[in-house]
Amino acid sequence: MRPSDLPEVRDLRLFSTMSDANFASMMQAAYLQTFPNQLDLITEGDPADFLYVVIEGCVELYAQSNGRSATMGIVRPVGTFILAAVLKDAVYLMSARTCDKSKILLIPAENVRSAFENDAAFARAIIVELASCYRGVVKEHKGLKLRSAVERLANRLLRYHDDQGAKGQLELPHDKRRLASMLAMTPENLSRAFKTLKPYGVEVDGGTIHLKDIPALTKLAKPNPLIDDRAT
Repeated sequence: MRPSDLPEVRDLRLFSTMSDANFASMMQAAYLQTFPNQLDLITEGDPADFLYVVIEGCVELYAQSNGRSATMGIVRPVGTFILAAVLKDAVYLMSARTCDKSKILLIPAENVRSAFENDAAFARAIIVELASCYRGVVKEHKGLKLRSAVERLANRLLRYHDDQGAKGQLELPHDKRRLASMLAMTPENLSRAFKTLKPYGVEVDGGTIHLKDIPALTKLAKPNPLIDDRAT
């Protein structure tokens, strides 16, 4: 199957409004490749040569400085990274590596910029996508600035719980080291935070989390739609 024939890519909000001709032109030199787990895909500071689209698997975006490393985000199917660097013809501000065996579509950055110039609908879709990303970053920043570590964990557990059907338990979608990094915590602080949540009905069994008292956990977490609601 050619990359341009992948229905999940064509249906992606970013590409769905493009004309067929411009989409085909953008995808002309794109290629689909399968990468093994824990493979570095891009390195912060390198020029943005491709726009990446995760078709299968999972990709971790992370950054490093002064001997420290932090997870910046997780990209799952069907999602793109790193659009802003591609559009600006700038260097990557984050590195990326696979979390699992992953199938990824690579679209040459020049083709994306050319499509941006020639396809007004695609340009509008990019603006909306970048605006959504910006608002997501603001929400994450608010969570880090305005909440304690325990509150951040409580709210993240409630989000995962809702995402997985609100059945009183959840499976952590990441290992605990990665979860700690996403919440700006050390693994040791994460362990202590889980213990702090035990009186609120949180029971940990490996990667399975049982929530025995949702009202108590919600009262502690104090979810805020301007931070936690993806629709805002």
